Amino acid sequence: MSLQEPVAGFAVAVVREDGKWRCDSMGAGALRELDSAITELRKIRSTGAVFGMLAVDDEFFLLIRPSPGGMSLLLSDAAAALDYDVAADALDLLRVDPPDEEDDELWPEGSLDILADLGLPAPELQVITGEVDLYPDQQLQMIAQRCGFASEFNALLDRIQQ
Repeated sequence: MSLQEPVAGFAVAVVREDGKWRCDSMGAGALRELDSAITELRKIRSTGAVFGMLAVDDEFFLLIRPSPGGMSLLLSDAAAALDYDVAADALDLLRVDPPDEEDDELWPEGSLDILADLGLPAPELQVITGEVDLYPDQQLQMIAQRCGFASEFNALLDRIQQ
């Protein structure tokens, strides 16, 4: 049994039920393995929207949204798959080849309309992923603000970072 090094960052499960938002912390395994994050999200029982927001090592973010037809994903930087297993797993699930080592361009991969029904259309999410001067947690705060759960998200981050 080998010990895995912890990955810096955070994983948040976001639930909207009966018009109210709730944010809960996910286990540290969600930052290392996509399957762990997916399993945690699928365990959440809700009649409303459920999705995960992962900020990994100040490098990239990942949005994960289970649905009856499968899984929707958005990886903010496809090149992260070269260094992080969770990002490589996301590209694998999306059936997208990882970029070349020499490619230094940043681009998102996956479903830009993943949160369109919650108030964040694809073009706006494209702009957020393109904000390369921002850290992933700042990009996720922009997403939370746009969708309407910024106060719940920020309250959870305050608890996590203490």
